[in-house]
Amino acid sequence: MTIRAVVFDLDGTITRFNLDYRAVRAEVISLLTRAGMPASALSMNESTFGMLRKTETFMKINGKTEVEAAKVIGEALALIEEREMEAAKNTELMSGVLETLKALKGRGLKIGLCTINGKKSTEHILNRFGIEKRFDAVITRDKVRSVKPNTEHLQTVLDVLDVSANEAVIVGDGPSDMRCGKELKVIAVGLPTGESSQETLAECGANYVITALTDLPELIEHINKATRMRMK
Repeated sequence: MTIRAVVFDLDGTITRFNLDYRAVRAEVISLLTRAGMPASALSMNESTFGMLRKTETFMKINGKTEVEAAKVIGEALALIEEREMEAAKNTELMSGVLETLKALKGRGLKIGLCTINGKKSTEHILNRFGIEKRFDAVITRDKVRSVKPNTEHLQTVLDVLDVSANEAVIVGDGPSDMRCGKELKVIAVGLPTGESSQETLAECGANYVITALTDLPELIEHINKATRMRMK
């Protein structure tokens, strides 16, 4: 079907990724171990949100109340949000963002944002660069129970945009974006701006890989043209 919507990741796609996630993970591990979580159960190689889910389960199994678990999780999320805000105040837009958003809007496409960042830092970034009105749906981690690569996150964006999976494209710089797209059968477009190479993005499910964001409008036009040809 014709592409009607584009869903973007935020860090590394719309803005330059400048959050020291390993430092944040180390801080979160320190906080969780002080709360009683065994250090051996936590790893610098897993996401902070994976650590929080694991901690919540551990605390419930070991007799902690929901209030006690919520307090620890809340403290960890507050720490993450603080670090995100610090990064948000110093980040810059990726090259070609404004031109690309304008071109997509000019083609009548709906635009969504699917980010594991919190609402506060995301709104700060969008308002700071004056692009908040370019997005028809902004789904931060606060609005879903499970963030990407769990498909609930991307599906929520699609629901708000009122488009089906085969009418959308997801654009991101990381494996979680590609895996979400692959599982939901949303066309996944990789942008190798960070740690993930073109090969890694392809292995994780990217249907296409672009090296410049400004190539996106033309790619979507190519996809739609190919669709129209198949329908003849």
